[in-house]
Amino acid sequence: MSQSRHDTRLDPFVEHYAQRTHSLKVSAVRALFAVANRPEIVSLAGGMPNIQDLPLDHLGDELSALVRERGTQVMQYGSGQGEPRIREQICEVMAEEGVVAHADDVVITAGSQQGLDLVTRTFCDPGDVILAESPSYVGALGTFQSYQAEVVHVPCDDAGLVPEALREVITRLRAAGKRPKFLYTIPNFNNPSGVTQPLERRREVLAVCRELGVLVVEDNPYGLLSLDAEPIPAMRSMDEDVIYLGSFSKTFAPGFRVGWVCAPHAVKEKLVLAQESATLCPPVFSQFAISDYLTHNDWRQQIEVYRGMYRQRRDAMLQALGREMPPGCSWTRPGGGFFVWVSLPEGINASAMLPRGVNARVAFVPGSAFFADGQGGRNVRLSFCFPPAERIVVGVERFAEVVRGELELLHTFGISSSSGGGHAAGPGPDVL
Repeated sequence: MSQSRHDTRLDPFVEHYAQRTHSLKVSAVRALFAVANRPEIVSLAGGMPNIQDLPLDHLGDELSALVRERGTQVMQYGSGQGEPRIREQICEVMAEEGVVAHADDVVITAGSQQGLDLVTRTFCDPGDVILAESPSYVGALGTFQSYQAEVVHVPCDDAGLVPEALREVITRLRAAGKRPKFLYTIPNFNNPSGVTQPLERRREVLAVCRELGVLVVEDNPYGLLSLDAEPIPAMRSMDEDVIYLGSFSKTFAPGFRVGWVCAPHAVKEKLVLAQESATLCPPVFSQFAISDYLTHNDWRQQIEVYRGMYRQRRDAMLQALGREMPPGCSWTRPGGGFFVWVSLPEGINASAMLPRGVNARVAFVPGSAFFADGQGGRNVRLSFCFPPAERIVVGVERFAEVVRGELELLHTFGISSSSGGGHAAGPGPDVL
């Protein structure tokens, strides 16, 4: 009697996977969630918005009425491009940052993350080059890698992308026979650095890309969450060839998963086809829910509420960093968004420090997660969006204690660390 063979491979399907699956990686932020959600840990890691300030009782009544009165419509299939009314309202939202667009320019997506996926799928073949800031959003890097694109980082300073460095990188790549497909940029309150490109810098970046024939993809989830001044005009407002990614995740609530892409007509047509092949249509109920919210609520005032709340939390973090961090550390002072970017003294490895941080009951994201090329070893992203101010202070105190412990270890083993530093306004040494 024959015995069945026992397959000892960890993954018996490994020979069946597509080559591109080898590029898939676990998000460094998502991998922290299981630990960071423990109640004893202060999480300065995730970028979850605080939605407790929403009028939840009122929204519950609106959603109930939506199902009761229009359920057969809002729970049915919809358009691959998205529902017309919410696309019109999105144009009103983008107008707050100077963007003039028509509803037909807009494609609804399941969050701006799916928009980024559709754009990358539309433009990139394996081996193509994508330009990105130093550092850049970890979710974007994961998307680019999943399509087997090569990410090349462009140097940044405390005003974002450096135009002459951008020119040099594009020129060097072309001399090597490589043509960048697009520049991916988060000009407002960059995730993770918190750095914002001023208006003139945006014009300069657009001029370089226009001259050298490089498409610009502007990711703008935080633009309306400016904490110190009025929003800066979007890059899309200066050039209609810019592909703009937007989202309601930060200005309303992420659970509905509604974002959008605003693109030139020909690109929009390709994106609709890509959307239909991926999902048939974006989430219909979510679109109607957010459309109702925008119609019946003062969404601009709700954003003001968010701005005040996030301003308090950002200031609490910056003040705590100023009190607690040892010499040799520096950090950005973001004018909005969710994140502060910390540079640690030479010799400290943030990834190696993370387990000791968890033991000290504080979670953070090591900076190397935000680079495709191994940079960021002594950087850390701290998030001020979710914990209340008093918890942020506790988290920074714990984080600073962990850093001091690392410095003591370096001193014990005779490893030198930089002793200069202070409260840097720029993104830190590993970003330059």
